This record gives sequence, C-alpha cells and structure tokens, in this order.
Amino acid sequence: MKEIIADTLYVQLEEKLDKSQIEQLIEIPPDEQMGDFAFPCFSLARIYKKNPAEIAGQLSETLKLPDLFEKVIPVSGYLNFFLNKRILAKQVLGVCQSDTYGSKNLKKNIVVEFASPNTNKPLHLGHLRNISIGESISRLFSFCGNKVNRTSINNDRGVHICKSMLAYDLLSEGKTPENTGKKSDHFVGDYYVLFSKKASEDESWNEKAQEMLRKWETADEHTVRLWKTMNKWALEGFAQTYRLFGIGFDKEYFESDIYKSGKEIVNEGLEKKVFYKRDDGAVVVNLEHQKLGNKVLLRPDGTSVYIVQDLYLAVLKDREFNYDKSIYVVGNEQEYHFAVLIAIFKLLGYPVANKMKHLSYGMVELPEGKMKSREGTVVDADDLIEETKRLASEELKQRYELSENDLEERSLKIALSAIKYQLLKIDISKNMLFDPKKAISFEGDTGPYLLYSYARASSILRKTESKKDAVFSDLNIHETRLVRKISFFPDTITSAFERLSPSVIANYAFDLAQIFNEFYHACKVIGSDSEGFRIELVKGFRSVLKKCLWLLGIEEIEEM
Repeated sequence: MKEIIADTLYVQLEEKLDKSQIEQLIEIPPDEQMGDFAFPCFSLARIYKKNPAEIAGQLSETLKLPDLFEKVIPVSGYLNFFLNKRILAKQVLGVCQSDTYGSKNLKKNIVVEFASPNTNKPLHLGHLRNISIGESISRLFSFCGNKVNRTSINNDRGVHICKSMLAYDLLSEGKTPENTGKKSDHFVGDYYVLFSKKASEDESWNEKAQEMLRKWETADEHTVRLWKTMNKWALEGFAQTYRLFGIGFDKEYFESDIYKSGKEIVNEGLEKKVFYKRDDGAVVVNLEHQKLGNKVLLRPDGTSVYIVQDLYLAVLKDREFNYDKSIYVVGNEQEYHFAVLIAIFKLLGYPVANKMKHLSYGMVELPEGKMKSREGTVVDADDLIEETKRLASEELKQRYELSENDLEERSLKIALSAIKYQLLKIDISKNMLFDPKKAISFEGDTGPYLLYSYARASSILRKTESKKDAVFSDLNIHETRLVRKISFFPDTITSAFERLSPSVIANYAFDLAQIFNEFYHACKVIGSDSEGFRIELVKGFRSVLKKCLWLLGIEEIEEM
C-alpha cells in the first residue's frame, strides 16, 4: 500500500522527492476515522515555499488516485488516504494465506549468539528472556529470507565454576544426580549456593576456590576429572531445558577451548601501536576518544582478560560462517563490554567491526524483587515452566474434559506460550516484571489468549462445509477492521526487522486477535449471507496469526 501511495505521489510531486523518501514518510493514523494512511506535507514546505496545509489542500484536489483508494482528504498538513475496503479485502485475502505473505528475500548470512550460560547453575528466568529473544530474532531473520546460524558460548571455566566444584568435592559424600533423583544442572547449582553459604561463614573458601582454579589451569588430574564430570551434568541439564523450550543451536562454543586464544590479536595491536604496554607489563588499549576509557587486555602476568577471547571468537565465527551480520543477544549490563569490543576491532581495521551488533535487553524481575543466584533466590527455568504448566492444567480442567495425554500436551504448549509471550511483548530494551499468574490468563494481553483465538478460528473452519464463493460486497465495520489489520502484517514485519524487536510482532498479534474476537462476536460466519467471504476472512486471520505465533516461538493449538 505504501509503495502504491509513494508511486502516486512521486509522479504528482514531479520527482522532487525520491520514492524511498516518500515511502518512509508515510504513516498509519492512530485513529481509523482519520484514514488508513497519511502523508505529512511538512517536508514539502521548503521545496514549494508554502505552508504544509496549503500543499496538502492542493495535492488532494489534483492527485490521481488508483482504484484501490476511495478518497484523499487534507487534514492539518497531512494527506489522509482512505482505502476502498472492498478492493482491499479482495487483494489482501488473495495473498495473506500464502507462506510468503509479509516475508522478504534478503539472502544474508546471519549469526545469532544467545543463551551462553555458566555451567555452575541451571538456566533461570533471565536466561528464558534471553533465549526467547534470541530464538524470535533468529526466526525473524529467517522469515526475511536470511540464512541463520544459532550459536552459544558456554562459560565453563573460571573461579565461579570452581566454586560449585569445590563445594561438591568437599561436601557431596558421593551423591550424584542419579542417586539423588535430581535434574543434573539443578544438582550442580545446589553446590554453587552451598559454596556461597560456606564462604559467607569462612573466607578461606574463596581462597580454596582460587587454588582449585590454579590446579585446573595446570591440568591437575583430580581437578580436571571433577570439572569434566560437573560440566557434563550441567550441559546435559541445559540440553533438556533447551529441548523443552523448543530451541537448538547450530554450534556451541566452550570458553575452556578458547580462553587462551586471542593473544595473537593483542600482539597485532601492539605491532600496529594501537595498544601499548604499561610499566607494569600490562597491555592496554586507549579508548578515551570513544569515551570508553582505558581497557586492560593482558594482565601484568601475561594472562588475558575475558574480552580477548571474545575478540578471537568473533573472528573465528566470521571464518566459520562468513557472516554478513553477527548479533549478540546479551543483557544491558554488558553494553560497555560490547562497545569496547567493537571499538577495538575498528582501531585494528577489522571488517567484523561493522558486522557486529549487541542486541541489549533489560533484566527480568519478579513481584518479590531481583533474583540472586548465589543466594538461591533465582527462579529456575524448569521450575517456572513446571509451575506455569500446572496453572495451565488447572485452567484447562475447569473449562474442558480432556484425556491425560491431551491435558499434558496442551498445558505444556499453553505454559510455553504464556512464558514466551510475556517475555517478548515488552520492548527488549526495558526491564520487566514477570508474574506467572498473570501470564497464564486466558483473557487479556497473554500468550494463552492468542492460542485461544487461533483455536476459535480453527473451530469455525472445522465446522464449515461451505463451498460458497467469497463475494466482496460492502464490508461492515468489524470486517473492515479485520481486513485492515491483516493488511498491516507486512509493515509489522518490516518494523520488527528494522528494530530487531519481537515486541512489535507480539503487540500486533494481540491487536489482531482482539479485532478477530470482536468480529466473531458481532458477525455470524456459518449460515450467514456473507458466509463465503467471512470464511476466507477467518482463514486469512488464522494464517497471519499462525505466522506471528511462529515468529514468537509459540506452537499453535487447534483445540483448547
């Protein structure tokens, strides 16, 4: 629609603005009474030496409208375009059920890094927001025609890992996940919490953890064997949670494999005099001009800090995937880290500097406050899924009579929809409050509400045996709103893609479902005079909502 308006205005304006400029300026009015699209004439005031209202008035009188538009009205310096709803419905319903409706064909090679947990504790609610964003962004890139490579870096070494190892080594008394019946990553996490408790009572525990790290770095046999065992338990637990949440990775990296790598990049920086060596022997990069201060890369003893391995990993991924864009889904507390990382590559003249983006997101809090891993006050991902699933099961039991298998399957899908939607509907740059009881509601701005709306549309289509042709006569207000909203799906994808924001899709999906349910309550479908058309309208809604659900990582349900 915007392209058609842009083409029309381009000719009328005698090419004084580029088509792309015109298209970017076109807006969707906040109130449908003001039209379907609006073009602000303020940018033309300088060109024509007239005020915007006068320009809008003149254009409305001379503009030759395509048949798709009913009229154009000047309003306060804007040209407001009104679509011919019958023609719009015919065009939109003719394409919106296609798998490619709203998609693009960009053909870029994209790497998305997300999850990236520490192997000393299970995944928690914060990880679920990270994973939900990473997977949704990956699907959005894929829907827009790109090749997507999902990656994760497992932080499996360091003193924080040694803390859980030390507590297990000294206090486990031969316990294992198998003989305690506990999920393996939760088992490891218990010892991390136990270490913190012991260290708060006796500071020597922190010294022992540092000593264990030194033993690991010198390949002490007992320490390395213990490390392998506990890492295996943690990673096996992660894999179970990933499968439950419906995600997977094309490649997982491990800090233990690369933590010594990247020094050759540091040496290159020294040779180029981009980095310098301090009197104490530390290697530093001066980023004062970028307002990032000075960053130590190598300590006085020659060991590297964390960012050096990230320099290496960025180059390694570029070598392995030859990416056009590398997206890092990492919390906003790491904004400085990634600003420094990209700044270093720019100083070194590495092309990857222009291909990297930190997709920063806000933290998740509970009604009770912030989560703290060391104090054991985090909400573990598995526990949250299980609790939300229980709430969904209780709601289903009140509404329907289901077999045990159906109850189990549907309650899990509903629980995952509740969690993912709640984590994605808020703009990712903002901190958010997560309330499982509100998230699971079948009414309001929730994942279950979207699934319920999808199932309602599926129910209508299962009941119809109509072979009536769709007759595109005059549309009532409810039909018009639904057609209009379906027509905005391609613009929604464009906006979500440009902003890398799943919340754009989530909010669109909720609005779409609301409009559909208003249509459902106001308009009889089966047996109505407009049955053929309304069946096509229901099919169009169902197809577009299914795309939205998929983009959010949510599996649809045919029956609630």
